[in-house]
Amino acid sequence: MSTPAIYRATISCIIHHFPDREELLRHLDIGSGSGELVRLVEEHYDNVRPVCCDYTNELMQLPDRQVDIIDLNAVAVLPYDDARFDAVTATEVIEHLEDFRKLLREMRRVLRPGGLLVLSTPNILNLNSRLRNLWFGFAELMGPLPVNARKKESCAGHISPVSPFYIMHALRETGFRNVDMTVDRYQRSGMLKLAFLWIPFLIMNTFITRREVRKYKTIDASNRDMVRQINSLPLLLGRTVVLSAVK
Repeated sequence: MSTPAIYRATISCIIHHFPDREELLRHLDIGSGSGELVRLVEEHYDNVRPVCCDYTNELMQLPDRQVDIIDLNAVAVLPYDDARFDAVTATEVIEHLEDFRKLLREMRRVLRPGGLLVLSTPNILNLNSRLRNLWFGFAELMGPLPVNARKKESCAGHISPVSPFYIMHALRETGFRNVDMTVDRYQRSGMLKLAFLWIPFLIMNTFITRREVRKYKTIDASNRDMVRQINSLPLLLGRTVVLSAVK
C-alpha cells in the first residue's frame, strides 16, 4: 500500500522531469488503488489526461473515475497502444507480480520517446530489513504467505521481494536510460543500529567487493555504480525505494 511519502517522492520525480510542462501530460498509473497519486498529478499540472488501471475497481475513491481492470499476473500485456503516454507510474506494484520484467518491457512500449517511468517497491536492503532477514528469514514487509488466501493489495500479496539492484539491472537491459534511485524517507529505527554496525559493515563490504571484483569478476564498469548504490546510506536507511527511468 502506498503512503504519502511514496507519493511525494514519485511526484518529485515527475516534476523534475516535466518542470514547466504546459502541453497535455498523458499519464498512466498502474496499480492506481484509491487514485491518490492521480489526484496529486492532476493538482500539479493543469492539462493532464490520466488513465488508471488495477486488478480491481473497488479500491478507487475518486468519483466517476474509470479503472481499466487488468490482472498482470494472468495477462502480462498492457491494453494500450505503443508510445501513448508521457509518464507511467507504478507505486508498490512490482512486489505483487510473478514477473516484473515483463511489465517493465510493457511500460517502455507504451511510453513515448523521452517519457518517464517511476516505480516504487519496499526496500528489502535497508538495515532493518537485512537484520530481520537474518533473524527471521524474511525481509521487512515480506513475510510468510497464506496459501490460496492472499489479499492482493496487502503485504499478504507481496510475492516477489526484489532487490533494487535487479530492478535497475532490468531497467537498463530493457533499454531505459537515466536510471535513478531515491528513497521516500529514512527509518529512524535504523539509524541507531547503523551507528553500532557502520564500521564492521564498511570492513566486510570492502572485503567482499574486492573478492567479487578479483576472484568472481561479477563487478565491472557496467554495474559498479549499481553495486555502490545498494550499499549506500540512503539504501541502508530508506524505507521504500523509488526508481525513475527515461525511455
